[in-house]
Amino acid sequence: MAINSGNGERGEHWEAQLRKGCLEMAILASLWHGRLYGLEILRSLAENSRLEVAEGTLYPILSRLKGEGLLQSEWVEAEAGHPRKYYWLTAPGRRRAREMAGTWNEFAAKLAVLVEPVVAGRNGGR
Repeated sequence: MAINSGNGERGEHWEAQLRKGCLEMAILASLWHGRLYGLEILRSLAENSRLEVAEGTLYPILSRLKGEGLLQSEWVEAEAGHPRKYYWLTAPGRRRAREMAGTWNEFAAKLAVLVEPVVAGRNGGR
């Protein structure tokens, strides 16, 4: 969904910044149910959150999250093709994902109340 703000790319930039701000939480959430390799994470993000992420964006974030102790990884030989690096949440990663999701839900609920009249097109009376 692109936002047409009337001033060119600014609307698209705003949406890109919003998505970028949610990316770490979305990556952690994509790993909530178990191990995934990089391409599976990218697919999960695209299918479940409409986040289209480049490999060159994903892998540095995975590396940082692993460095922070939020993820573990392991190379696994594939039956066909090259080995795949699988990622999964550690206990601290699961805690961080829960914290982020809780904060997000509270923020989104309050923001939804604020923008509901705007979405509905109701006049504020001023």
